[in-house]
Parts: sequence; C-alpha cells; structure tokens
Amino acid sequence: MRFGWTALPKVSGLRFRGSDQLSYVVAEILRLVDLGFRGFLAIDEGLLWLLNELRLRGDLPADVTIKVSIFAGHGSAAGARVLQSLGAGTFNPLGDLSLPQLAGIRRAVDLPLDLHIMLADSFGGFNRFYDGAEMARVCSPCYFKIEPGPSLVSGPGALYKPWVSADSLAQFAREKVKYAQIIHELIQATQPDLRLSPAGSPDLAVPRP
Repeated sequence: MRFGWTALPKVSGLRFRGSDQLSYVVAEILRLVDLGFRGFLAIDEGLLWLLNELRLRGDLPADVTIKVSIFAGHGSAAGARVLQSLGAGTFNPLGDLSLPQLAGIRRAVDLPLDLHIMLADSFGGFNRFYDGAEMARVCSPCYFKIEPGPSLVSGPGALYKPWVSADSLAQFAREKVKYAQIIHELIQATQPDLRLSPAGSPDLAVPRP
C-alpha cells in the first residue's frame, strides 16, 4: 500500500467533442430523470453550463444537482469559482492538492467539496487516511471519495465499465464501507469535535422512486 499523496494523474481534463456527443449525454440524463435520479456527474464545463441552462428553463427539475468530476482537472480557487458560477452543486478537485491549496478553494466557494482520500493507481495511487481529519477541518462541508484499485475507467482492471460484474461491484462497495469506518475512527481519535453529517443529507441528491 502506498501512503504518500504526491501524484501525477494519467487522465484529466477530458472534454466532449461536438454537439452530437453533448446531445447523447443530455438525452441519457433526461431518461434518468424520468427514472427518479437527481444527481449527475459532469466532466466538461460546456456540459455543466448546458445542464444548468436546462435547469433554469425548467427542462430539468430544480432539485437536480450537477457534480463536476475530478476528470475535469480543476485544482484552484479560481477554477472552483468558475464551476460554481456555471451551476455546479459540488465538485471534485484534483486529488493530490495540499491542505493550503484545498483551504484556498474552500475560501473561494461555499459549495460542498468531494475529496479523494484514496485513489486508484491510474490517478497516482494514494492513501490520505491520516490527512482525513485536517482535510475535513479545512474543507467542511465535504465528502470523502474512496476509489482504490488499479484503474477507474480506462485500461486493464478498470472498474466502471459495463462488463464488470454486479458481484464485483458489490464487493467493491463493501470494501469502501470498511475503509469509511477506518477513516471515521481515525478522525474521531484526532479531531473528535468534527461532526459527521446525518444520514440522508439533502445535498446527496439521492434518487427518488
């Protein structure tokens, strides 16, 4: 297990190419809205702007939350302000930012931050469990993302592909729960005044039946 957090991500800054690709994504999001989903991931500022416009026009429900992915490659306070101005409800900064860099982002925006505290080898392969308490203190409100493994979406061992079995994903979810418990225990041991958000927090955009 690698414990450092200096990382050189192999994949970031992805963007959609052409209006046809954007139209496919929007069509899929509209289908999922009909199924009850209320939270969607954007990797592209153009898509973020478009979804926010659709939400303002009423073509998307007002309670839809748009989260900007780590794949968009943002890591500064200025970038965070741009994303918030375009309608982001939360975003994932680059995973290897220092605590002062994260603090600068927090001073710039008031939206929740999604922070990778464990990340796959394809993005640098790090474990920041012992940074967790300070990350929460500096960045709250925030959520931790736990994504161990060789790769997330590309290359051998990629997890989020249609051919990955449901059993494999279920086991992966159990591993995440185990790591989340470890992180919580470490934070309670070092920063007991920090509060865990209650179950069912409204900004989670949980699907509706």
